[in-house]
Amino acid sequence: MISTTDERGVINNFAKDPVTSVAEYPSKAQQRRYWIMGAATTVMMAGVVAIAFAVS
Repeated sequence: MISTTDERGVINNFAKDPVTSVAEYPSKAQQRRYWIMGAATTVMMAGVVAIAFAVS
């Protein structure tokens, strides 16, 4: 832990900085999976909305 002391003797503690990294662009396979998950979610949500309208 990083700490400093000022002229009055007050200790000030600082949290450690997290390790950062650069994100990589998704591969073609990952992009395809994102499209499939998005389409499945859209169909599922359309079904939930249709059921809600049918029940009400």
